[in-house]
Amino acid sequence: MSHIYIFTGKGGVGKSCVSSAHAYLSAEQGVKTLLVSTDMAHNLGDIFEMKLGNEPVSYSENLDLYEIDPNTVMENDFRDMTDAIQNMLPGIDADHIENFGMIPGMEELFALLKIARIYKAGTYERIIVDCAPTGETLSLLKFPELLSWYMEKLFPIGKVAVRALSPISKKMFQVTMPNKVAMNDMEKVYYEMFRLQEMLKDRAVTSIRLVTIPEKMVVEETKRNYMYMNLYNFNVDGIYINRILPQDIHNSFFTEWLEIQETYIREIEQSFAALPMYRIPWYGEEIRGSSAVAKICSDVLEKGDVFKQVAISDRETYETNELGYLLKVHLPFVDKKEIDFFQTNTDAVLKIGNFKRNIPLPNLLRTYTITSARYEADCLNIQFEKEVGADA
Repeated sequence: MSHIYIFTGKGGVGKSCVSSAHAYLSAEQGVKTLLVSTDMAHNLGDIFEMKLGNEPVSYSENLDLYEIDPNTVMENDFRDMTDAIQNMLPGIDADHIENFGMIPGMEELFALLKIARIYKAGTYERIIVDCAPTGETLSLLKFPELLSWYMEKLFPIGKVAVRALSPISKKMFQVTMPNKVAMNDMEKVYYEMFRLQEMLKDRAVTSIRLVTIPEKMVVEETKRNYMYMNLYNFNVDGIYINRILPQDIHNSFFTEWLEIQETYIREIEQSFAALPMYRIPWYGEEIRGSSAVAKICSDVLEKGDVFKQVAISDRETYETNELGYLLKVHLPFVDKKEIDFFQTNTDAVLKIGNFKRNIPLPNLLRTYTITSARYEADCLNIQFEKEVGADA
C-alpha cells in the first residue's frame, strides 16, 4: 500500500526543506517516491536546483519531483467538468481557463484530486506533500468534505433543475446548463471526493506532519493547527522543531535568543508529548542541493523511523450509555468558550472560531437530540438522548 505524508506549518518555518529531506531519504532507502508541492509559491526546483514542469520530473532513480499547477490539472484532467461550469458563469473567457481559479477553493480541490489519482495509480510507494502555509492547508484539506456535503444536499434537485431549465436557460439568462455528460463528470468528481476524504482520513494511509520553530507566534499557530486538524479528523503523527540554535555559540548577541528558544522548546515538548518529535538544527548555510538536504537526513531523520505511521488519536466515536449515545470528538488546545454546536436533521454542526464542520449523524440518531456537552481531557463529549414520544 502507498503512503502519503503531508507537511504543513506557518509560512517560513522550513516545510519545503523538511519534506525534501524526507523524500531524499525515502529514495535513498530504495523506495519509489514522489515529492509534490501544492504551494503556489513553489520552491522545490530551487532546493533541488533543477527546472520542474507540469508533470513529475525524475531527479534520481527513485525520486520524482512535481510542482502542481491547478490550472493545468483543471484543463487537462477535468476538462469536461470545467467547461460545463465555465459556461454557467458569465464573464469568464473560455480561452483563459486560468480564470476558473477565481472560484474559492477550486484550485485546492483539483490539486487534491490530482494527488488522489496519483495515489490510486500506485506508481509510488511514498507520496510526500509540501503544503502551503497553515491557513491554505486547512482550506485544502477541509474543502472536499465541505463540497461533498453541499453536493449531497443539492444533487437530487440539481438534476431536476438541469432537465427543467436546459431548454430555456440559454435564451432567458444567457446561461448554458451542463449537459448529461458534464453532469456525469460532476458525479464522478463527487465520488472521487468521497474516496479522497477516506484516503486523507485513513490513518493507515495518510499522515499529517507539523513543522514549527521555537518562537511564540509560531508555537501558538502550531497548537491551533493541531486542534483544527483534529476537528476535521486528520491524523497528525509527527512534529518537527526546525532552526534550533546550537548551544555552543559563544556570542552574547545570541544569549537571549537561546533562552527564548529553550522556553518554547519546552512548551512544544509539553504540549505535543504524544507525538514523535524531531529537532532540526539551524544550519549556517542555505538549504540547496542534494548535499544540504542529505545533511538534514544524516543529522536528524536517520536516527529514527520517520516513515512509521502511527494513529495518535481516534476519529470521532459514538458510545452507548444509560442516557443514549455519547459522541466524542478529540479537540486539543481549544478554549471551550469558542466551541459552538447545534443539531440539524442529518448533522451535528460544530463550530470553533471561523471553522465549521458538519458531522453526519447515523440514521439511528435522527430521533435523538443533543441534551448536553462537556469538554474535558482534550475531548468534547456530546450527549444524545431519545426525543420524547419518538418511536423506540
